[in-house]
Amino acid sequence: MMRGRFAPTPSGLMHVGNARTALLAWLQTRSAGGTFLMRTEDVDTSRSRAELAEQALADLRWLGLDWDEGPDVGGPYGPYTQSERLDRYEEALAALERAGRLYSCFCSRADLAAVASAPHGLGSEGAAYPGTCRALTPAERAERRLRKEPSLRFAVGAAPVRFDDAVAGPQAFPPGAGGDFIVKRADGMISYQLAVVVDDAAMGITDVLRGADLLDSAPRQLRLYEALGLRPPRFAHVPLLFGSDGKRLAKRHGGISLAALRDAGAAPEQVVGWLAHVSGLADTDEPVPARELIPRFHIGRVPAENVVVTDELLRRLLRE
Repeated sequence: MMRGRFAPTPSGLMHVGNARTALLAWLQTRSAGGTFLMRTEDVDTSRSRAELAEQALADLRWLGLDWDEGPDVGGPYGPYTQSERLDRYEEALAALERAGRLYSCFCSRADLAAVASAPHGLGSEGAAYPGTCRALTPAERAERRLRKEPSLRFAVGAAPVRFDDAVAGPQAFPPGAGGDFIVKRADGMISYQLAVVVDDAAMGITDVLRGADLLDSAPRQLRLYEALGLRPPRFAHVPLLFGSDGKRLAKRHGGISLAALRDAGAAPEQVVGWLAHVSGLADTDEPVPARELIPRFHIGRVPAENVVVTDELLRRLLRE
């Protein structure tokens, strides 16, 4: 049985781009008769706020979505909040350490900024790490540790990564693509890459539908799945929404948070209809309840290219 999920980070209000991903992930799972999970990804405690996590759940329920397991309903694979799962991540780190896949990194932000300014390896994950600390001797590591607490990096190995994405199509990443990446920061914070792999595997997630901005995270996560001996999910990376100015749809384009739309008097069916239209699931943006879209959903209808939201279409959403 399919097990899908939506896992927002509670660092801001739920906007229509987030809502679109949630709707598509929910439709993918519901159309297959599967189990849908909600998970709060608040491992970055410096950015996350509990009230925004609660707001996100309320906004998605207002939109017409529901879930079988989650922070507010429980379930057999809880807790469903990352900040309550830190022991699981430490266990995974210990397993990677035993496998010889981790090493201490003492590079400063200035060192990494210099790498980022080089014309290579840039993506959503930043510049590729050149492996500066990978070849340090035990004595060099001990000496540097006296001066600075290190982060932990995962050694990616030399194998290429290939997988078929349900929306983006066949993907191939060369050996070492992206470079060795951090799995635990010097301040103790667990990385997104490790946390999401541990959680999706522990919760039995079979299918991950998320934004195309995370496509270049997939090879890093697949390497972690392999190193930990875990079965990876199937991926579907859906295109993003852009304004007519060529920039990702955001606050500068108007009141596009679900809370703002609701406060402005929008009905959830109006928002769902608009989201279905820009996602290729409906020919018009006429209002429709989320549940009525379940029999219409097919992943092949979702466009593979980024979606440009015209000013006219945006005005229709905002009812200007």
